[in-house]
Amino acid sequence: MKITNHLRLILKELTEQAEQVSEKQMVDLANQICSSRQIFVMGKGRSGIAIQGLANRMVHLGLAAYVIGETSTPHTEDGDLLIIGSGSGETEALTVIAQKAKKANVLLAVITGNKDSVLAKMADFLILLPGDSKQEAGLKKSIQPMGSLFEQLSFLVYDALVLELMGRLNQTSEQMYLRHANLE
Repeated sequence: MKITNHLRLILKELTEQAEQVSEKQMVDLANQICSSRQIFVMGKGRSGIAIQGLANRMVHLGLAAYVIGETSTPHTEDGDLLIIGSGSGETEALTVIAQKAKKANVLLAVITGNKDSVLAKMADFLILLPGDSKQEAGLKKSIQPMGSLFEQLSFLVYDALVLELMGRLNQTSEQMYLRHANLE
């Protein structure tokens, strides 16, 4: 099979899965992001890379967004928001942070592919994304390996969320570039 055929199949999967994402769940999260003083994000592996991209864009929008684990991440306060991206919703390091956040009265948003996971059950806001996760290894839905479908869909969902936030915050791409790092 040609590599470009693989690409077309991947895009077909993503299109089909995107149709299953809940508008209400996305709107609820966008509402909370807009009303939160500080937003923290966390994920591990490729899901962690995707959610770091969300934090980056929120900073470009002028929001106080931070990646958990960075040395410059500030202390949380009541009502802040923690967004965790985890395909399985069971990653131990993430559940430990989520428990700490809940004890500190930080609201928890979880983006996961597993509605029955530990993290999903803890969530104040849940975005359920379809796609394979580590927990479903024997129940293959995707032609792609491991959690690739979930991770790619996460990236797209985060970019769709950023577009919504841009409209709500009346921000253009040009204005966001003014907040882009200049010491690179």
